[in-house]
Amino acid sequence: MNATVTAHSRKMKRYSRFFAIFCASSALICVATLIVVIGSVFWMGASWLSWDFLARLPSRFPAKAGIKTALVGSLWLMVFTALIAVPVGVGSALYLEEYAPASRWKKLIQLNISNLAAVPSVVYGILGLGLFVRTLSLGRSLLAGSLTLSLVVLPIIILASQEALRAVPGSIRQGSYALGATRWQTVRLQVLPAALPGILTGVILAVSRALGEAAPLLAIGAAAYVPFVPKSLTDQFTALPIQIYSWTGKPKVDFHHVAAAGIIVLLVVLVLMNTVAVLLRRKYSRRIRW
Repeated sequence: MNATVTAHSRKMKRYSRFFAIFCASSALICVATLIVVIGSVFWMGASWLSWDFLARLPSRFPAKAGIKTALVGSLWLMVFTALIAVPVGVGSALYLEEYAPASRWKKLIQLNISNLAAVPSVVYGILGLGLFVRTLSLGRSLLAGSLTLSLVVLPIIILASQEALRAVPGSIRQGSYALGATRWQTVRLQVLPAALPGILTGVILAVSRALGEAAPLLAIGAAAYVPFVPKSLTDQFTALPIQIYSWTGKPKVDFHHVAAAGIIVLLVVLVLMNTVAVLLRRKYSRRIRW
């Protein structure tokens, strides 16, 4: 009996060692591939980066092409997407976690939110085309693009906010109720501040995902060439992913270098947004002691 158990144990250890080696090898391959891709992008586009590249408008000539309209359009998209999706997403998470009673209806809503988070973004683009562009007659405007991207990130914000709210210890709620606070006072003054680092991190990561989305914007008909900076919600717009996609389809090789420079700008913006998420989480985590 002991010999059988020992042999089985050795066999399981070999399997565990093999699985660990397989996982480590897969991770190394992925990291190496990412380094090669990013390195090739920097090699192709670093020499094309300049302040003039950031300040110039798009052009048919690679040497005169700039990314100003796409960069400003992406920043406006992120601002309005956050203004639309964050209040709705955080409010929905608060209701589901703090107010909604346990029922089949709540389980059904929760299941649908989880499923919507996994839906491809191009599906939201088709929905935005039918609902915002055509039904509401918003056209291919900045507002239509912001609403469409809000649909993309809304399930992610709800799920991230719910996880942050669940991480708040129940003793905080119980202590607040014991001191005579109402549910709204407990949620507003105790639970929400304690969950704020996790909520902010989820929001910024969700908005960072929206920044790199091209499929939903292409689906609603966002223009690849816009010779002016959008100044209102009704103006046409373009975004960094669309501009980069347009440049990569050009036959001239120089446009590929310009596209690589645009990718570097997009990566820098994404890194800055993720850095902000880390700093905000650290800042608000220091204020909270459970």
